[in-house]
Amino acid sequence: MKSITRRNFIRSTVLAAAGTAFYNQLYSFNVPGFQEKLFSRVALTAGDNRVDITFRALQPFAKQIKQAIGNRRVILKPNNVSTTIQLSATHAETLEGILEFLKSIKKLNNVIIAESAADGPAMNGFSNFNYLRLADKYPVRFMDLDTSGYEILYVFDERDFKPHPVRISKVLLDPDSYIVSVARMKTHDRVVVTLSLKNIVVGAPIKDPGFAFGKNRKEGIRSDKSIVHGGGYRGIHYNLYDLASRLHPHLAIIDGFEGMEGNGPTGGMPVDHRVCVVSTDWLAADRVAVELMGVDFNNVAYLNYCAQAGFGVADMGKIEIIGESISNHIKTYKLHTNIEKQLSWMKPAG
Repeated sequence: MKSITRRNFIRSTVLAAAGTAFYNQLYSFNVPGFQEKLFSRVALTAGDNRVDITFRALQPFAKQIKQAIGNRRVILKPNNVSTTIQLSATHAETLEGILEFLKSIKKLNNVIIAESAADGPAMNGFSNFNYLRLADKYPVRFMDLDTSGYEILYVFDERDFKPHPVRISKVLLDPDSYIVSVARMKTHDRVVVTLSLKNIVVGAPIKDPGFAFGKNRKEGIRSDKSIVHGGGYRGIHYNLYDLASRLHPHLAIIDGFEGMEGNGPTGGMPVDHRVCVVSTDWLAADRVAVELMGVDFNNVAYLNYCAQAGFGVADMGKIEIIGESISNHIKTYKLHTNIEKQLSWMKPAG
């Protein structure tokens, strides 16, 4: 057996330390799903002017955002689950605040407001919510994601435990797109709350031109959004988590100027909150928004799954708040009347 000399001992110790450092670096920075950030910054602003609080919330990230955009096109993805109910949809003034910010960092030359609305053509919502007037002031374009190409991804359905194909917007998957989720603080009928991530993941599945709900629905005309719902409360949470690795915003902007409580995402009541949340870490932004809404984070399965997978920071102790104090702006939102059913994911399947 080889004797242990002082030189061999030192050499072995150094090599072991180097190996450990390499191993830790590998699992800290290079392996998808295991990337653990030490902390994230989230801006929180408050005030009586929606444009102003949006603009101010973006300012702390100006250098980082400008660098990240580079030569990519900027996709502003509003949350238009309805093309007729303003309370359920992103407000034009939030978009105006973003456009003013992009102008200030000289990144306004290739900006597109793009959506696949749940209940009809995106342009209907753009018109009804006065988005089109923004083109009179800024060189912004508009896009219906339903007619802009798609790729096929697969999602889970809890009813048969099989993968199901879903058409996903090619624009939101394109590495040359800098994705901005322009969400609104709202309660939800399936996943407790809908914020920046869900706006992207469920906005990405496209629908056939001419799709409509109710009596106006035509046979053979379908929407792929319901496929992502996964057949139940467990399925939709899992699919939101599973798709998040490919479908997530580079920049999260959550408008809480006027939120929605109760039977969201379309049938709820207004909450006069007057806040705005912004971060380049979408999970941290969603986590702060949950806190501001007075919701128990443990009840939001998909965000917890994403946190466990290391997609961002969800530990409030590791989130640096820039601006307002969270404790001064918490409002407890009433949850959907079916909340007990929503929380069935916590119980063993049977």
